[in-house]
Amino acid sequence: MEKITVIGLDLAKSIFQVHGANARGKKLLSKKLKRSEVMGFFASQPPCLVGMEACGGAHEWARQLQSLGHDVKLMAPQYVKGFVQGNKTDARDAAGIAEAAVRESIQRVAIRSREEQQIQALHRVREAWVKHRTATANQIRGLLAEFGRILSPGLRHLR
Repeated sequence: MEKITVIGLDLAKSIFQVHGANARGKKLLSKKLKRSEVMGFFASQPPCLVGMEACGGAHEWARQLQSLGHDVKLMAPQYVKGFVQGNKTDARDAAGIAEAAVRESIQRVAIRSREEQQIQALHRVREAWVKHRTATANQIRGLLAEFGRILSPGLRHLR
């Protein structure tokens, strides 16, 4: 039996699509996996190149697959899109991901550690809070203006 050298993994909420190919790009495997089956499947595979689109949850999956000895290549979705042939389906997406993964010209997205992701999450939450605070302050200023009370921009004037 031929050896799978690259696997394209299309991530989803519950059903993941896997596309395995040999060194010449010939399809050897195409299957759907439930979330609970993914790690068992990859544990049974010899170490190979695993391509994934960088999206929500991809960094965690990448870390887990690396712990099994696989070489994981995260790629920006806009670069993978050109390798998907025909109408969009999960199977075609996985095949396109596998094709893009073997291309040297497609750059890798660095896999973030848990600590890096936690810091980024804190920054995103803080940024959203600041936007919400600013929007609320502007709404209050607008409502006060309807009653003739004009305030200069800035939180200190509102306080």
